[in-house]
Formats: sequence, structure tokens, C-alpha cells
Amino acid sequence: MRRTALRTALMGSLILGACSEKPAPAAAPASPVAIESATFAPALGVDLATSSKAPSGLYYRDLVTGTGAVVAKGQMLSMRYTGWLPDGTRFDGNEPDGALPFVLGAAGIIDGWNLGILGMRVGGRRQLIIPSALGYGASGNGPVPPNAIMVFNVEVLSAQ
Repeated sequence: MRRTALRTALMGSLILGACSEKPAPAAAPASPVAIESATFAPALGVDLATSSKAPSGLYYRDLVTGTGAVVAKGQMLSMRYTGWLPDGTRFDGNEPDGALPFVLGAAGIIDGWNLGILGMRVGGRRQLIIPSALGYGASGNGPVPPNAIMVFNVEVLSAQ
């Protein structure tokens, strides 16, 4: 009798489980948007017409040309930066008083920074418009959604 009750309960749960709604599969991430097709919040001051475009698809524009040494791959840099999504949402930054130390060209730094900061001068400020492929790609990262374009204002404080 006890086995029959257990079997009945088990069969009931299997049948109910089979009939219950299953969660819908997660939606696929949005496809990457070309920088030229993106809409940027006016407050970001993005001006593709006056920006340079690298073969990688990265856009960059010097806001202030520094007067110090030209930075090179392998140098330890100290940077001030702010990052935004095209709609003007700030997702990261250390302005106005922070300083981020990192080695230019090192693993763990997004390609858009390694490519976009290369050749700047100490004391310079540059706007980087980074396509998804040079940022966090289809996976996104924290507040940066999948396939997102990112806009950064970066400043080289020092290079060693």
C-alpha cells in the first residue's frame, strides 16, 4: 500500500512536470550596430565627421593634444576616463579625480583602449568610439549590454 501511494505520487509529479510551462529560451543578443548607424546622445559630443576612423572600425578624436611624450605599447600609463553607452548612460569612469594604472597592450584591456590610446601624448584627451567587436562583444560585461558600442573620453596623466 505504501509503495502504491509513493508510486502514485511520483507518477503525478512526473505528469505535472511534463505539463507545466517551461521557461522560454533566452532571447539572442541584439546584433551589433555599426557606429555610423548609431544614434548618440547630444551630450556626448560625438562627431564622426571630425573623427578619424581606424581600419579596425574604431573612431577617435583628439579633444586636447598633449604636450608630453608619445605613449607606446608596454608602457605603464595612468589614465583618467569616463565611459558611456550611446544613449548617454554613464557605465564607468574615474573622473574627475581618479587615476587608473594599466599597461598599454596588456591582456585584460579591451582592444578599443589598446588601439585607441596608442600614439596619444601625455596630457592629451581623446574621445574613443569603440565598436562592439573591440569592446565586450556579444557577451557584454556588467552594465554594458551585449553588442554595445561604447564612448570613452580618456586622458593620459602619465607614462613610464
